[in-house]
Amino acid sequence: MSNSTHFGYTTVAEEEKVHKVAEVFHSVAAKYDIMNDVMSGGLHRLWKIFTIAQAGVRPGFKVLDIAGGTGDLTKEFVRQAGKTGEVWHTDINESMLRVGRDRLLNKGLVTPTLLCDAEKLPFPDNYFDRVTVAFGLRNMTHKDQALAEMQRVLKPGGKLLVLEFSKVSELLQKPYDLYSFKLLPVMGKLIANDEDSYRYLAESIRMHPDQETLKGMMEQAGLEKVQYFNLTAGVAALHTGIKL
Repeated sequence: MSNSTHFGYTTVAEEEKVHKVAEVFHSVAAKYDIMNDVMSGGLHRLWKIFTIAQAGVRPGFKVLDIAGGTGDLTKEFVRQAGKTGEVWHTDINESMLRVGRDRLLNKGLVTPTLLCDAEKLPFPDNYFDRVTVAFGLRNMTHKDQALAEMQRVLKPGGKLLVLEFSKVSELLQKPYDLYSFKLLPVMGKLIANDEDSYRYLAESIRMHPDQETLKGMMEQAGLEKVQYFNLTAGVAALHTGIKL
């Protein structure tokens, strides 16, 4: 009998979740950035700038961007790592990967693009200086396995950065719920003609571990010096950890 997991607020078989999440991102890929701006009021761009600054990528670094999607982080890392660096743009979803790859090429940035599953990374141990995942971890079925894989491919001294929607402060909870469950699906319908996918995205945020729980999961995966930064009163949080 197959194991079950969450797809938003619905319980589904694990193998079914993979296909359902894939359908969501195939559906929203073309309008993903527009909807991100709408969902976050443009704040996701500031959160990513903060993440890029915390990553501190230098020339010659090897960087793995997991769930790299439309390539916002990859683009900056390619520029920072330079010709001597190696930056991999990866995603499990072909539609999202294609949008990101085309955008990188349109900016004259050529870097390896790979369709891959974060729970089974096709890279050797101790390879990357930095591993990043922005707004991707909450869609993974086995988050603990994915974090263990990220830790495995990091070099000793390397850093993992996880940017994700998180648990908002109590003061914001009611208006945030109203926005997420009433307005967001309507905007998904108007902008992307896809109400259901955006309802899933709102639900998936609520099912994601809160800041302290994710910190503990990263420590369980073998990362040290784990800390997090609450962004916009916890609407998002950036977690960082070092492999010693």
